[in-house]
Amino acid sequence: MTDDPTRLTLAEARDALAARSLSSLDLTNAYLAAIETARPLNGFLKQTPELARAMAGKADQKLARGEGGPLEGIPLGIKDLYCTKGVTTTAGSRILENFVPTYESTVSSQLWRDGAVMLGKLNLDEFAMGSSNETSAFGPVVSPWRKPGSNASLVPGGSSGGSAAAVAARLCLGATATDTGGSIRQPAAFTGTVGIKPTYGRCSRYGIVAFASSLDQAGPIARNVRDAAILMTSMAGYDPKDATSVDLPVPRYEAAVGASVRGKIIGIPKEYRIAGMPAEIEALWHQGIEWLRDAGARIVDVSLPHTKYALPAYYIVAPAEASSNLARYDGVRYGLRVPGRDIGDMYGQTRAAGFGAEVRRRVMIGTYVLSAGYYDAYYVRAQKVRTLIKQDFETVYASGVDALLTPATPSAAFAIGEKENDPVSMYLNDVFTVTVNMAGLPGIAVPGGLSDDKLPLGLQLIGRPFEEETLFSLAAAIEQAAPKMELPEPWWAA
Repeated sequence: MTDDPTRLTLAEARDALAARSLSSLDLTNAYLAAIETARPLNGFLKQTPELARAMAGKADQKLARGEGGPLEGIPLGIKDLYCTKGVTTTAGSRILENFVPTYESTVSSQLWRDGAVMLGKLNLDEFAMGSSNETSAFGPVVSPWRKPGSNASLVPGGSSGGSAAAVAARLCLGATATDTGGSIRQPAAFTGTVGIKPTYGRCSRYGIVAFASSLDQAGPIARNVRDAAILMTSMAGYDPKDATSVDLPVPRYEAAVGASVRGKIIGIPKEYRIAGMPAEIEALWHQGIEWLRDAGARIVDVSLPHTKYALPAYYIVAPAEASSNLARYDGVRYGLRVPGRDIGDMYGQTRAAGFGAEVRRRVMIGTYVLSAGYYDAYYVRAQKVRTLIKQDFETVYASGVDALLTPATPSAAFAIGEKENDPVSMYLNDVFTVTVNMAGLPGIAVPGGLSDDKLPLGLQLIGRPFEEETLFSLAAAIEQAAPKMELPEPWWAA
């Protein structure tokens, strides 16, 4: 075993803990030390070292008795969109800077049920609104990746940028994340990690601060496909506290990793060949097709004709739901309160001081498209387009296709500040991912190789509803065929 336990994968650490060749306390202390040296990355908004050591001590006692759960003693990071009982939950916003929940999100409670250890809360775009992790009220997350010969800070993607950066920098064995329009898959692709957005309803949304309720879904980011599958098994499951939760058995997803993909039919949607696609993205896509073909899958061309409408429809539906969800932050019940002349003035003062520019922009867009005279012209029409997008996928899957293969992002990671004054360019980062959320489907991003600038590029697999096992087996086939993704060495600790 390596002298540095943070170099272990989650599966390797799990096995070492079970064999008692490594203690959870030693593993946890190694990660806490790594987090301390990684402050320049700004990945953690809050560290919980005392809680982590207490949880690790209990895990060691259970492991000694042979009673360990599936994640017993495994140190994880939690995106600061998940409510954690007794631990500050900010959603990356000043308006919730001092909010301490009295309850636990269902997904995080299931991780603790299975023995995981909480290292702390991870940075994110404010209220998960962003594609670069630059909108956080507490400063941007810096990617652990750099272009060779350059000291320029790169974005880790968003909104789950803190989760992706922490996993890629070996600051935790895995992390929770959320995906509303690509916020798991895009940062995973930017950082050389694996991220899966499960089918809508597969993971409970209870206790996760809402952005767009019909699109949000919890999922994990991990260093490889097996680790992501292990985390998904603990995170998924029916929850009566979430009306959109689906009551289906949770498979043991790890068993699908390494399963044969021979005979699987993989669709290649022609609409994803967008104008101006970089040659290196096109080349990676073709390489992914060949890897799956070599693994025994059958490749077919398919059409999703309404794909071109997905991004504009998404940026009507998501802000509309956000404007409704964020109406609760008014200074009355919890969070920031800025006094005013009367209650209306207090609302305005509180929200102006508490919300950042991107959140205010999306709330204003959402309020506009829901207003009288515009509701039918924008919101209702966008929902009709959403139905057509979903029907496109249903038609393709009805033809026998098992999954679709596409690029995950239209480019590699870009520099911090490069797109902050160009919101349209920033929104286009989600061009390959938003269809999955609009249709409620599962999607996984897996590393495929490096760009010309030696930065990670990812491939995306889109599956049938509740068939995440197929995605794990296909992603593992790509992972096996692709060059091994060597995560960056800790330049930030120098």
